[in-house]
Amino acid sequence: MERTLVVAASAPVPRGNRVEVTEVRAGETDAGQIVAVHDLDRGIRYRLREVPRQRVDVWRAQVRECTVEDTAGGPRTTLSVTTGDPAESAAEALREADAAAAAAKAESDRWGGADRPPAEVPERFW
Repeated sequence: MERTLVVAASAPVPRGNRVEVTEVRAGETDAGQIVAVHDLDRGIRYRLREVPRQRVDVWRAQVRECTVEDTAGGPRTTLSVTTGDPAESAAEALREADAAAAAAKAESDRWGGADRPPAEVPERFW
């Protein structure tokens, strides 16, 4: 799912970086407001305000586009991010791991070695 986030701060995040977004939980008076954006790839946290942990939700996404503007009201960053379903991401990772294991087995079969008897160890003379 693609989402657009508008942050009232200068928070440049390069395209492709993974981010962790902290926003006020649904049901609160200021629900949906962004509290912090953490660039996981660069280790930079852009904190906008303090909110108790009980009132926030944290989710991860990947940045598709980032625009930083200098407006009359101050800097503004617009992030276009893509969020993924964790279950689908895990299933995809397992499929890729199975494919990698099959490719490694095929490569080892191609190079051989498993079907040949081990070489005899020569007798040592001291």
